[in-house]
Amino acid sequence: MRKALWLFLPLLQFSAGVSAQQRPLPVIDMHLHALSVTELGPPPLKLGAPFKYWGGNDPQHDFGEVYQRVQKTAEWNDKSVTSALTDHELEASTLHILRKRNIYGVLSGSINRVRKWKAAEPKHIINAVYWDFSHIQSEKLDADSLRRLFKSGEFKVFSEIAIQYEGITPSDSVFEPYLQMAEDLDIPIGIHIGPGPPGAPFQGAVKYRARMHSALVLEQAMIRHPKLRVYAMHAGWPMIDDMIAMLYTYPQLYVDLGVIDYILPKKEFYGYLKRLVDAGFGKRIMYGSDQMVWPKAMEISIDNIQHAPFLTAAQKRDIFFNNAARFLRLSRKQIREMR
Repeated sequence: MRKALWLFLPLLQFSAGVSAQQRPLPVIDMHLHALSVTELGPPPLKLGAPFKYWGGNDPQHDFGEVYQRVQKTAEWNDKSVTSALTDHELEASTLHILRKRNIYGVLSGSINRVRKWKAAEPKHIINAVYWDFSHIQSEKLDADSLRRLFKSGEFKVFSEIAIQYEGITPSDSVFEPYLQMAEDLDIPIGIHIGPGPPGAPFQGAVKYRARMHSALVLEQAMIRHPKLRVYAMHAGWPMIDDMIAMLYTYPQLYVDLGVIDYILPKKEFYGYLKRLVDAGFGKRIMYGSDQMVWPKAMEISIDNIQHAPFLTAAQKRDIFFNNAARFLRLSRKQIREMR
């Protein structure tokens, strides 16, 4: 990005809906997925948007089976979004919303699926690489092949890095070659810091740990790699004090609001977002949907932020667009084209 490019980023005073010419203002979704509809369980699945409460479990029952039932009955939900039934429906519905709402999605998933969606919608998709150590085996990637993939220019963002599910932190030595690659090539990275599904250790992610919701797990990685552009996905919910401490200590660190902006009870989401804004970090909060197999989640999450009573119009535009444009170092030409 050219020096002081932020001076050109518009502090537009319209809503995230439509402008005077009925053209939606641009939104950058820093946390979008290209999945198969079966990856999270057999569809249809009903996700809380938001959840009404988080139910408990008698340990004599298998929690994975319990949660699969909950996603069929919606018994924990205040309101629900229902998953797409086919891969074609998921892709078509997601791309339709991107076009309708003028959303530019940082899209991750299998390499070939990301390429397929990008071919179907070249304008509104920014290619990203999903990463965990299990997934990369199926993709046949390592640090060297990943470096070549980014050097080609086809993929722009290293995200989502979901090693939390494997009990690995970004500061662990096993992840060091990938951080070095990203710093060498100046590739922005987004790291899962926060919630997975409820009861994650009992749904297959046996090494997932609650303590790794803390943004403090990023600290040694950021000390070793001061030139990295990093965003903490899910904004480290619910460990707000740790997140604020990291944002204060590391001015290069940003957050996205993926998943917490629609699954959490609204009072909890608004309280968490307000803490970040009131602490002075409104210029480093980015919109993310974490849309997986529920396309409608994108629109619900946008509307939740748009209707936040404590945010000014300028703060909303920062979250929806300006902060991500700065973080991604978009050119004035790119910004103009997105409008």
